[in-house]
Amino acid sequence: MGPSDNGDGYVSAEREAAFTGPGKVWGVMRKAPKGSGPHPTDARVNRIIAMVRAKVEHPFRVIKRRFGYMKTRYRGLAKNRAQLFTLFALGNLFLVRRGLMA
Repeated sequence: MGPSDNGDGYVSAEREAAFTGPGKVWGVMRKAPKGSGPHPTDARVNRIIAMVRAKVEHPFRVIKRRFGYMKTRYRGLAKNRAQLFTLFALGNLFLVRRGLMA
């Protein structure tokens, strides 16, 4: 944890302001104020971020839960990389299996 990291999964407004610029997208969830719900704009932004995050994290869920790939032994970078590429290819096939069978 860095000196400006508060450790709660959200990033401060100072870090967000420092990141802004052309071609940059701030992809950190926005936190609601204490005692109230999020602003409607923040809720929409959080939903968009969550949709992108879900697309990215579903293959990891398949590999970890369905295939039981929780830990790996180090067998060399090439072998581990080949195993992960194979698992992700199979995981992607698993995610679209219904469409392939139709």
